[in-house]
Amino acid sequence: MRKIGLIGGMSWVSTETYYRLINKEVQKRAGSLCSGPMVIESLNFCDLAQVTTPEGWDHAAEKLTAAARSLEQAGATAILICANSMHKVYDRVQGAVSVPIIHIADCVGEKMQADGIKRAALIGTRNVMLESFYRQRLIRHGISLLAPQMDRVEEIDRIIYDELMEGRVVRESERTMKTFLTNIAKEDVEAVVLGCTELEMIIDTKANVLPIYDGTEIHAHAAVDWIMGEG
Repeated sequence: MRKIGLIGGMSWVSTETYYRLINKEVQKRAGSLCSGPMVIESLNFCDLAQVTTPEGWDHAAEKLTAAARSLEQAGATAILICANSMHKVYDRVQGAVSVPIIHIADCVGEKMQADGIKRAALIGTRNVMLESFYRQRLIRHGISLLAPQMDRVEEIDRIIYDELMEGRVVRESERTMKTFLTNIAKEDVEAVVLGCTELEMIIDTKANVLPIYDGTEIHAHAAVDWIMGEG
């Protein structure tokens, strides 16, 4: 198996999910006693959460670049950035290392394209929903996206940062997300993309009106493809 590196801690909740999903999938494919060879750089998210200024993003890029270099030096043959929002600095981080960084939106877009999905809604943190760095990756795979609605954007962003990243599941927020998904299903879309690694905590990805593409799960499975030499 090939060793993979994870840039985690953004938040620790989602990094725990990545570790579990990757190892469960390795176990499924390779045998009940098998686990994936991994090295993890877990960052302090206090330094990176809700970055809004160019200077803040420069700082984030420096932190993630240092983490990626450390993982490469530790023998990682590929790297995952375990946070959707931090893919805003993907190009800068990838340019600093020689090993591939597996882009979460490309993994999602490739799967949707293979499934014949043409139009979807993207939900996640504010910058994922509103900025181009994630949306354009999906569009390159032939996916058109529903325009974001600001009331949904603000409330989903609040739920993610104020609750899920602290590891808290609030029943009212579960109901809110169900309402959002029900309303999205009435739009001209075929699927919903979870563009936040924590959203699976309050969304049942297997029991919705529309197909749910959970970026965390898809990204983790792409990591296993790499580990097993299939990617």
